[in-house]
Amino acid sequence: MTEPTPRHYRSGAHRAGDGSKPGSRPIARRVEWIRPQHLTAAAVALALVTAGGVYAGVQAGVPADPPAAAATAVAPSTGTAVAHAPAAHASRTAPASDPPAEVPTKALAVPAVAVPAIGPKLDGQISAIIQANSAYAVGVSLIDLSDGVVHSYGARDKFVAASTAKILAASAYYHLVETGRASLTAPLGASTAEAQIRQMVQQSNNDSWALILRAVGQWGITDYAASIGITYDRTVNLLTTAEMARTLQLLYTGKLLNARNTAQLLSYMQNTNFETLIPPAVPPGVRVFHKYGLLFGNLHDASVLVQDGRAFVFVVYTRGLNYSDMGPRTRIIQQLTRTVTAALF
Repeated sequence: MTEPTPRHYRSGAHRAGDGSKPGSRPIARRVEWIRPQHLTAAAVALALVTAGGVYAGVQAGVPADPPAAAATAVAPSTGTAVAHAPAAHASRTAPASDPPAEVPTKALAVPAVAVPAIGPKLDGQISAIIQANSAYAVGVSLIDLSDGVVHSYGARDKFVAASTAKILAASAYYHLVETGRASLTAPLGASTAEAQIRQMVQQSNNDSWALILRAVGQWGITDYAASIGITYDRTVNLLTTAEMARTLQLLYTGKLLNARNTAQLLSYMQNTNFETLIPPAVPPGVRVFHKYGLLFGNLHDASVLVQDGRAFVFVVYTRGLNYSDMGPRTRIIQQLTRTVTAALF
């Protein structure tokens, strides 16, 4: 019997036509709403199939059903209607158990031999892609974990982080566990805190997100973010690409959580219910740990890319008009991914 697709949220405080500016309504109130209009759900499907699938929903705020089918999208450059058809692999339920993630026990060392690195050539290629797509706000941050330097391109202001911020929420709860103030086996909702974290990250379940946020507390997550150098207010859910990249850097190098919790969280960042942004543009042999985000005009993917002992954090945030231009922005994310991986692996 097929497991039903988990519910997801969109925010009633973000209107599709206003560029997805953050609203003032706290998440704790927004999650009390029950269903969006079906027209919004249909709109989500408009342009995603150019990336290979129909998006299964996400984001803080109001519960939303995933779109049922793809429709017709308008390419902004030509105004031409383009018919799309959904791909079979777009949304899937994760397996009952995952192989353990490859997690270093300490920060990665600088390689002893010459290897490809982030440099002027790649900087220029990334900047050129962003400049060629100036109709959208595109921000990119890239970190070679052998040196920890953050390289940022394009928009450097804060974006609505959408569901990429679930990694921060998960880390904050794990921190409570590690400091003796919470438990992964504690009842939370209809299951345990551990199960809710998995649903929140791997299936992008927003009922689970609301439960984890409530357990951590509004000031708890603000204080936790500040402890790792991030200014964060969950009621508006804003992050820069550099802040998201730093979070993933600390996570993967074992500086955020202990080894067990690091491995568990990274394992939830594989085989997710939406593998159609960064993952399909990565060459064979490169492992991807990632968390996507979608909220009206915001379409993001935040990842750690790993091969042969080398690891890079790669984060792309995009902001467009609304759901109708997600196809073109998905292609931008994939073009950036192919460019970065070709240069570094």
